[in-house]
Amino acid sequence: MTDTSMDGRATTLREEMTRALVQAGRITSAAVEAAFLAVPRHAFAPEATPEKAYAWHDIVATKKNEHGVVISSVSAPDVQAMMLEQAEIKVGMRVGEVGSGGYNAALMAELAGPHGVAVTLDIDPDVTERARRLLDETGYDRVQVTLADAEHGFPGHGPLDRLIVTVGAWDIPAAWTDQLTEDGRLVVPLRMRGLTRSIAFDREGDRLVSRSAEVCGFVTMQGDGERAERLLLIRGKEIGLRFDDGWPDDPDALNGVFDTERVEKWSGVTVAPAEPIKSLQMWLATALDGFCLMSVDPELDTGLVAPQNKRANLSLLEGDSLAYTTVRRHGDRVEFGVHGYGPNADAVAEALVAEFRIWDREHRRSEPVIYAYPVDTPEADLPAGRIITKRHRRIVISWPHEGRVEESTTTAKEN
Repeated sequence: MTDTSMDGRATTLREEMTRALVQAGRITSAAVEAAFLAVPRHAFAPEATPEKAYAWHDIVATKKNEHGVVISSVSAPDVQAMMLEQAEIKVGMRVGEVGSGGYNAALMAELAGPHGVAVTLDIDPDVTERARRLLDETGYDRVQVTLADAEHGFPGHGPLDRLIVTVGAWDIPAAWTDQLTEDGRLVVPLRMRGLTRSIAFDREGDRLVSRSAEVCGFVTMQGDGERAERLLLIRGKEIGLRFDDGWPDDPDALNGVFDTERVEKWSGVTVAPAEPIKSLQMWLATALDGFCLMSVDPELDTGLVAPQNKRANLSLLEGDSLAYTTVRRHGDRVEFGVHGYGPNADAVAEALVAEFRIWDREHRRSEPVIYAYPVDTPEADLPAGRIITKRHRRIVISWPHEGRVEESTTTAKEN
């Protein structure tokens, strides 16, 4: 194929991708649509064919570690569009990006316009060198590329109107808030109790307040802000329980838990097969102290357990007993149920079922507001909700109608 033919094919693919993102509701503004039509994504993903580069729901891996795990990528277009819509970048703004693939920085530069400022930062020199080269080759030399650890902000770049983080973050460093303008916005994939949400936070003084939160997944942060989940393996390595906090006091108490008789309970709560349940996930994570995520190794799966999601299933651990979420079909509906194991299987299964019913009754059509306060903020000064104490921030997940009473506030430390 000649260069001219390849350029024409890439243009067609870019138009098709953008149209698909509009139809899927990921692109909702004319400005973001124009940016996607303008920036040649395939030029920022030379590792892939144009067809792969313009697949609107796929990443393009650009670097892996010694274990074959992706540590840098060009994010999927649907996630990039979602986050750019969350950010609401206006012409003339100063915008920053944590995690440099090049393509997203070019999109941000398009949105900020020629009189705006766009800077992208990464801790990995291979990544920044690649981003610099590709940005120059595609005519986006005005984008500033910085090699630094994002934990400490954007050295020498002054206040930012918008900051988009394109790597998975466990915490929100003070430098990110400090570098925002007084009415600035941070969009960050924040991990809370094992669940990651792309949250658009508006700055209000020294606190951040969410305006939207969407399900997403990213490669994890490197450097001083890196924080790995802890994994408890059961039955050899077949089943794992993932924890951000709440590591069991006695992990050995679960030895042989799946050798006990299974308890099965059904909630009566149903959803349509394609109905979003992100609020259910967050409700269980905030309501249950023993919340964790179960995963099953596909190569070692014996079929012993039947979780709703074998990669990251909503589960509850209480001492020597465990319950996990399962489902069954009722015509065109899916009902949530629970399988419980261990000496107190009946009680732990019933506790999980009860929270399904509370969600259905009180929170099915609502989303929480998520706040981020400095870590030294007294608990009495926080809104009601689940308090998650991290290194730099106290995250508060506050559901509608929660009253400011002592019994309504629960805490989880993640340090």
